[in-house]
Amino acid sequence: MKILRAKAEHIIYAKQISICIDESAKVRGTGIARRSPEYLATKIENGNAVIAIDEDKFAGFCYIEIWGHGKYVAHSGLIVAPEFRGRGLAKKIKKEVFNISLKQYPKAKIFGITTGQAVMKINYELGYKPVHFSELTDDPEFWKGCQTCKNFDILTRTERKLCLCTGMLHDPNEKNENSSKSNTFLSGLFKKK
Repeated sequence: MKILRAKAEHIIYAKQISICIDESAKVRGTGIARRSPEYLATKIENGNAVIAIDEDKFAGFCYIEIWGHGKYVAHSGLIVAPEFRGRGLAKKIKKEVFNISLKQYPKAKIFGITTGQAVMKINYELGYKPVHFSELTDDPEFWKGCQTCKNFDILTRTERKLCLCTGMLHDPNEKNENSSKSNTFLSGLFKKK
């Protein structure tokens, strides 16, 4: 299994990744924004994505978006193909995307929004903390990306203040420790069973 920064040669997987994201949204029954193969291809072509390949088979993917003139970096589209789930691959992909972001955008706040507890746990382990949407980018283009999510009406009704997703943020300008109250609460949520 190779986990690497995606290059133009990986564009051949864009349609498969897009379908995998759509199918995952249907199975989970939660909101996941759709991404077209063309959109994913631009992320791959620009070097703003990480892909996992097993021999020549797509295994997982995540991409980077830059918002607010580089003040924010979002990690989106984290997906693992069904036959590769349950092996810790999502965590490895997310860690690689996180490290690329820290290196390439050292002063940017890194964030993501998700409804998935597994992704929240990965984010927490990387030093993210849950935040209100007001602490995330106010760039309308980012929020436009939520239009294909089945929960978009909630986001618009609350004027982008609330949704079923949880916003999580890593601020490189803050100490790496979460507040003890938040730390205790989250560690209880994510204890290994």
